[in-house]
Amino acid sequence: MHIAVIGTGYVGLVTGACFAEFGVDVTCVDVDVTKIEKLQQGIIPIYEPGLDQIVEKNVKAERLHFTTDIKAAVEQALVVFLAVGTPPQEDGSPDMSYYRQAAKDVAEAMNGYKVLVTKSTVPVGTGKWLREFVTENLKIDTNFGVASNPEFLREGAAIQDFMRPDRVVIGSNEEEAVSVMKDLYRPLYLIETPVVITSLEAAELIKYAANAFLATKITFINEVANLCDAIGCDVHDVARGMGMDNRIGRKFLHPGPGYGGSCFPKDTRALTTVADQFGVETRIVDAVIEANERQRDAMIPKIEKLVGDLKDKQIGVLGLSFKPETDDMRESPAIEIIHAMIERGAKVRAFDPVAMHEAAAYINGVEYAEDEYDAIKGADALVIITEWNQFRALDMEKVKRLLKTPKIADLRNIYEPADMRELGFEYVGVGR
Repeated sequence: MHIAVIGTGYVGLVTGACFAEFGVDVTCVDVDVTKIEKLQQGIIPIYEPGLDQIVEKNVKAERLHFTTDIKAAVEQALVVFLAVGTPPQEDGSPDMSYYRQAAKDVAEAMNGYKVLVTKSTVPVGTGKWLREFVTENLKIDTNFGVASNPEFLREGAAIQDFMRPDRVVIGSNEEEAVSVMKDLYRPLYLIETPVVITSLEAAELIKYAANAFLATKITFINEVANLCDAIGCDVHDVARGMGMDNRIGRKFLHPGPGYGGSCFPKDTRALTTVADQFGVETRIVDAVIEANERQRDAMIPKIEKLVGDLKDKQIGVLGLSFKPETDDMRESPAIEIIHAMIERGAKVRAFDPVAMHEAAAYINGVEYAEDEYDAIKGADALVIITEWNQFRALDMEKVKRLLKTPKIADLRNIYEPADMRELGFEYVGVGR
């Protein structure tokens, strides 16, 4: 089978590379000439563990191709994935201009039956719109199928998530389109991956609903953590006791400075926008969005509790990306927390294993360090914002020597408070 993937961003590139790994012939298309030239040279534009090896392997095997020629890619493909960006606008709704242009380009290149598949996260009703829009813009009168196949890829674990997913969702109102998509995902039948067949609209809503629910779990445990701080008990005990209830589950019960990234903030806002269009209230999701914003603000008093007035204080920060194993800075809690410290007069020296180049476009007034120990040299306090693995086993005797005063604000709870205090540190966590 030949497929085309329109868009070589995070979702498009991972999707294309992983299908090629399944033995499918894949052509990835982008309008960005520079990006395509770099991909043809083996230069990956995003940081995702394992992606570079899969791309290199399948390019050599001539199963994975990169081009700017959308017409040629669509003509030879049976399935065309639309994986272009749908960034949030000021009102929270997704910007569909890239998607619309991609759909127009695909329509004009159609030369026979294809299944057009939305991989981007899009508003409910997009599939229905796509059928009407493509029909209006066809150059050759031909039948085609429309499907929604939302992605559930975690940044930093995307390859594993694609190869061994919890489920595959295929939304379509047409039997032929469903049959083609099931055939495309046949390699996953060997590991008995559940395949959920739904209507177009249900598949479009599943992605928003899933991310909003996970964001709600994170926000809930953050509020419980704040209560634990006030009571004087440990949120890890509370989360462990909750998580053992199979109806709740253990995942996403890790308190911190709030969720970030490309999905949760965008998708929670987009879900409220969709609900508004249908005249439905989303009080829980609205509250989640508001509480998440407050959680970032709540981190500053914790740091001030350690060092007092932040004016002229030197703060060493470890971690900038919104989560480990990615260089993605979108909606990272580090942005607001660092800016708040700088606004209060602090001097910030930061280190992140991969995100410092990206961070420069989001954060002003930060000095970047060579490594984790360089970041904290002479600092009045260490603030941990992202839980990279290499920060989990720091040489604490060395840390203590390098810091001007032995103070740690651990906003990800990666260390045990009792251990840190026994080593002579003043330590604050979240809910501990």
